[in-house]
Amino acid sequence: MLNEFKEFIARGNVMDLAVGVIIGAAFSKIVTSVVEDLVMPIVGALTGGGFDFSNYFLPLSANVTATSLAAARQQGAVFAYGNFITVLINFLILAWIIFLMIKVVNRVRASVEKQKESEPAAPPPEDVRLLSEIRDLLKQRA
Repeated sequence: MLNEFKEFIARGNVMDLAVGVIIGAAFSKIVTSVVEDLVMPIVGALTGGGFDFSNYFLPLSANVTATSLAAARQQGAVFAYGNFITVLINFLILAWIIFLMIKVVNRVRASVEKQKESEPAAPPPEDVRLLSEIRDLLKQRA
């Protein structure tokens, strides 16, 4: 079983996946910072200043009287829709960035494929050319 595990780990796909997960985690932090530190303050300024989605909630209990989400959660159940909006914006930005990255990669791939197609084919080796001529001469005689 240990040998099978070593073979599994040594495969290129597993290592690629591990690198992807690590890069994805770091990228997620960048997107979270973009949303919380750049996008949300602009949205707040456009909607009347001081707008902070993270503290928007609906109390689900009569015991909840706090005005901040953290304090309200300590008092009872809350419906934290503001946090959901922030997470949704994070997701949309991340999805948009991934879409743009894939679009660029596809464009590069297409240009590489086009370049390969436009390159002239290498002439066949001499022996293949001679055999083709012999074949063509034999077809003419038949």
